[in-house]
Parts: sequence; C-alpha cells; structure tokens
Amino acid sequence: MTGLHDAPVPSRREFLALSGGALGLSSLGLGAAWAQNKVELDPAAITNTDHATDVLVIGGGMAGLFAAVKAHDAGASTMMISKGRLGSSGLTPFAKGFFVYDPKTETESIDAFVDTVSRSALGTNNPVYTRQLAEHSLDRAAELKDWGFFDQNLANRSFMKPVTDRDIPLIERVVVTHLIKEDGRIAGAAGFRLDGEETVTIRAKTVILCTGAGGFKPSGFPVCDLTHDGSIMAYQIGAKITGKEWNDGHSGRSVNPADCYNGWGDMFDRVPSTSGVEVHHDLGVDLNYQAYMKGNPVAGGPQVATDDPVAGGPVTPEEFVRSFPAREGGPRDEAGGGPGGPPPGGRPGGPPADGEGGAPGGPPMRGYAMGGASAGMAIHKSEGLVPIDDRCASNIPGLYAAGDALGSHMAGGIYTQIGSSLAGSAVQGAIAGEAAAEFAAGIKAPSIPDTKLAEVKEEILAPLKREAGYGPAWVTQTLQGVMIPNFVLYIKKEPMMRAALAYIEELRDHHMPMLRAANMHELRLVFETRNMILSAEMKLRASLMRTESRCSHYRLDYPEMDTENWQAWINIFKDAEGRMQLVKQPFAAWPRQT
Repeated sequence: MTGLHDAPVPSRREFLALSGGALGLSSLGLGAAWAQNKVELDPAAITNTDHATDVLVIGGGMAGLFAAVKAHDAGASTMMISKGRLGSSGLTPFAKGFFVYDPKTETESIDAFVDTVSRSALGTNNPVYTRQLAEHSLDRAAELKDWGFFDQNLANRSFMKPVTDRDIPLIERVVVTHLIKEDGRIAGAAGFRLDGEETVTIRAKTVILCTGAGGFKPSGFPVCDLTHDGSIMAYQIGAKITGKEWNDGHSGRSVNPADCYNGWGDMFDRVPSTSGVEVHHDLGVDLNYQAYMKGNPVAGGPQVATDDPVAGGPVTPEEFVRSFPAREGGPRDEAGGGPGGPPPGGRPGGPPADGEGGAPGGPPMRGYAMGGASAGMAIHKSEGLVPIDDRCASNIPGLYAAGDALGSHMAGGIYTQIGSSLAGSAVQGAIAGEAAAEFAAGIKAPSIPDTKLAEVKEEILAPLKREAGYGPAWVTQTLQGVMIPNFVLYIKKEPMMRAALAYIEELRDHHMPMLRAANMHELRLVFETRNMILSAEMKLRASLMRTESRCSHYRLDYPEMDTENWQAWINIFKDAEGRMQLVKQPFAAWPRQT
C-alpha cells in the first residue's frame, strides 16, 4: 500500500467531482454563493451590555452545570452564558447513560479499571483523567439524583434547580465569539445575542470553556449546533488544541437522514440511568472501512457482522473482540454502548418506526445505517484544549476547559466505557470549577482597554456591515462536500487529504474573510462556518501528521500501529505569524504552560 503515498494529487476540480461537491456547486449557482448583503437591521444601532465576574462558564451542558455550581460553592462570583438553553442544547439532551464506579458493587479495583481502559485505548488515554472519572463519578451521580436529573427525560428543570438555589446569573441565547486575553492571561469574553440587537461583553478573572465538541453540521446525529466554538476561540488567543485526528463513528439513516429525532428518538425520550464498569472497544470506523471496500449497505452494530468479511482495516485488540448480548437491540450510545448507530429496523431500544417488523436482524424499514452522521467530531473527551495539569487548566493562565471542550483523552482515541462521556463531563466540570475559583481568588480583576473592546465589537459586527459577500450556508455546504466523504475523513490516505486541505485553505484564505450576514441568525452562521473551516484544517493536518493507524484514526497508506514513533498525542497551536503548527506530546508527559 505504500504506492498510494506517491500517487498524484487530484486537482481541485477532480476532487470536487469525486466528492459530489461539483454537483452541489453547479446546482446552487454563483448567485447563491456571492450576493449583495440585504441587511435587515442597522449595525450602528446595536448596543452593548457589559458584565463582570470572577468565573465565567461558557456552555450550558453537563460540564457547564458542575463548573458553575462548584465555582460558586468555592466562593467565587460566577456567571453562566450559553448559546442555547441550560440543559437543552448541545449533546446533553441526547446523553442518557451516566457511568458510576461504586466500590461496593464493582469486582475490580480502580487501578484495574484504568489499566483495562488503557489497553483498549492502545495507550492513547491519559490515565490521570481516566482515574478521575472513576473516583468522582459516584459523588456527581448523587448530586444529580438530588436535583432530579434521573427522574425526567429533559435536563433543563433539574439543571435549573442548583443554579436557581444559588442565584447564579445565567445568560442564554448568546453566541460567544471572542475570548479576550490581556497581560498574558484570560480577561473575559464577548459575543452577541441571538434574539436582540446587542453585543455582550463579560470581564472575568477566569473562564471555563464547557462548549462541547462539534462537527461539520452533518445529518442524522444531534451535533448540528456544535461547531467547535470554544476550541477555535481559544486557538485564536494561543491555546493548544489536541485530538483532531480521531473520528467519532456514529451512523445515521439512509432514509430521511436529517430526521434526527426519529433516528434516535427514544434517546431523547428516555429517562437517564446509570451504568457500571464495562470496558469495550467501539470503533465505528470499521463500518466505514467495510463500506469503502465493498460499498453500502453494511451490517452494523457494536461489532461488524457480515457473511463476507473484508480483510484488513481497523484492528480491535483481541481482548475486546466480543459481543454484548445484553445490549442486543438496545440503545447503542451513551445509555448503552458505542457508535454503532440505531438498529436497522427502528429506534434504538424501541419499537420500529413503522410499527411492523423492522427489529434488529429483520428487514430494514427506514433504510440502512449510513456513516458520516457525526462527521467532524472526534471521540468524546479526546479533542479540545490541551490540559497542562490534572485540574483542567490550559496553557493560557486563567483559561480552563471541561467535558468535550477539554482534550483530556480520558478514554483516548476510542470509546471504552458506557456512559463515561456524560459522567466525565460532570467530573471535569466540578474539578475545573473549583480550580478556576481558586485561581480567581489570588488575582485582581482584569483591565481591558476600551480600544480593544471596540476592536472586538467591530470584528463581531463586520459581516453585518459587508456590502456583499459569500453566504455562510453556501460555504458550509462546500466544506461538507470536501470533508464528509468517507475517503477523506474516515478512510484516509495522503493524496486525498492533501487535495482536501488545498480546498479548505482556499475557503480559509478567500471565502472566510468575505462572509456576509443579514441578521443576527446569519451572524451566528458566519462564526460557526469560520470555526468549522479551521477545525477542518486541524483535522486534515493532524491526520496527515500521524503516519500510523490506531484506534479511530485509520490510514490506508499507514495501516499498522507505529509504537516506535507515535507514542504521542498531537497538539496544534498558532505561531506568532498566525500559522498553524503541530507538535508531538509524549503520552507520559504534561506540556509546558507557555
């Protein structure tokens, strides 16, 4: 397969034709791409509100909840701000399984649990954060139980209880676009309201990013409102980002693929529950390999089952090659497993959508499972800000992250433990909240020059003031056509990734600076599109750099694991000239705070 490495790189035109993007461009037409900006409001009339706090928590999911509660309880004035509604945006409404390590019922020790996760993760996990998951999960579950989280299918009411009891200020429906750094440390954040003509500035001693992961707005999985906002904002002010080469392998439906609710309906409707130790090795990307070699459809499930198996492809450690009869036909995500996707005949763990047949193993009633439903997202907890210690701190003093915004590698580059993502967000949010409050207690409130705040506001509103430009929806569709194909994102080889990178660089350099917005909703789309473009560049560069196959990263031209050269994570940062740089961080080492 080494000959693939030397194959000629397709031209951009050839690449778009291969990916289907050329059809999309021709059908949309130039007019849908570049147009006059028919602004529906007066940018000059947009006002600004100014806030100040010790600890600012950005994000309203599980990590954000515990970050705010624990920061407040540690004595810091705390404020929450969220792009959506508390407990009802991001992946929190979908995540229903909560891992709990209970020493009274588990037969193996925490040491044994950590070792087993490390074996499944092929060394890619950070055992410090794996251990924290087990040590603190029981306490976090107990608090959630007191708040009523396990008694209802929607999280908003139970999340509001501790926030209301503590009178923690909460600002919802605000898109945060900028992190502000002064004198080498974090000083606050800024953004704009979705439902009003107003920008928002928050001066803060510390900031905790609980902004989740993200994707390329694919169809079929509830990740469409997550676009790596936190990671990209942090990258822009010098934070290091990790884990971009790993791939989440969730699948969707070939029929009505964007119908997320009916594809995963009872995951939203189910009341959350807890689970114990069950370490496994769910790839997801092995289905992508089957589809690449044979075409669709492919039989799905936690382990690939087919009468005509294809040799090669991603490797599962022998210890974890097994079936899960207890989960047969049951939920396959946070409540019951990994990225196998909904069973062929109906909702995961529920009745078939059409009411007749369609059970797992029966005739598919709503189409076959198709890959790419979570395209652009890595394994939970594997991508995000690089932690410099065991308390969720980044390399920017005063800036913390938790949950899917923190590249803690809690489980490494593979799904290893049922319910660990939701529990990990709670555990890390609590740790980050206490650490941020402690940091804030020892410093003075930041001073941000008025000239800088004016500059930030100007950058926020620039797309509204642009007389003409590219529509963010069109640029997003172009990016999707480049990045989502199986042969670019999942089954990787150098020529295709370099061709994709050339196009992403074009979007970054030529289209991104000319994005237009007619209203506050389109302004949100502009910033989300910008974030996805930079995230795409990170994914391609990291995937090119890791010249091996391991866990959820698979390369046709480097199909073997390389333990001599790749016992390391990849960290990404922006240098003084604004260029994206990539460096290795050995598995056993913490990075320096610079």
